[in-house]
Amino acid sequence: MNTALFIALQAQAAAQLEEQTTVERESLFELITKSGWIGIIIVLILIVMFVVAVYLFVERYSAIKRAGKMDNNFINNIRASVQAGNIAGAKALCQSNKSPAARMIEKGIMRIGKPLNDINASIENAGNLELFRLEKNLSTLASIAGAAPMIGFFGTVTGMILAFYKMATAENVTPDVLAGGIYQALITTAFGLFVGIFAFIAYNLLVTNVEKVVYKMEQTSVEFMDLLQEPSNV
Repeated sequence: MNTALFIALQAQAAAQLEEQTTVERESLFELITKSGWIGIIIVLILIVMFVVAVYLFVERYSAIKRAGKMDNNFINNIRASVQAGNIAGAKALCQSNKSPAARMIEKGIMRIGKPLNDINASIENAGNLELFRLEKNLSTLASIAGAAPMIGFFGTVTGMILAFYKMATAENVTPDVLAGGIYQALITTAFGLFVGIFAFIAYNLLVTNVEKVVYKMEQTSVEFMDLLQEPSNV
């Protein structure tokens, strides 16, 4: 008897929770639709910007993480190959490693035999190209971080204009008369701030990871230039 009662109470609680969730979803949808066509357009724009921001963050985060992975013995293997005169083997080691640092070192290996300044310049040029690849689309993410709140505030201004216009033209001012403009003002602001905050945090996190990869690239290039100046190098 107690078991049956317990099961019935659980079923009732689950039904109430599902009903409450449905009401909350309907309430959010109703708030958006009641905000007027300007508010709906602004919310749709912000949703598109949020989807783009999420895609850019996931794509760049995974790409930067892959770029930062490199064998700890990479430069030691390069040193052994160069000192043994196995330039082809050193190039093969670089090609087997897909990191930006390995591609920089490959450019330097291809210039072995030329003055050190030429080798260093070649590595720097390759590093600048790799940095450009790492920072790809970060400017778009930064633009979303700055533009989303401004678009939301634009909806706020138009919503308040609508609310005051209705207040000035309506014979009987009631909360229902002002609801549409107020809905638009609050919803667009909330959406804009949410998208802007997400994009801002995502951008700064990616920039931090790029700086870590750049440090590894610089460290590897310095070690490579040092080994070329060792007495036993080829």
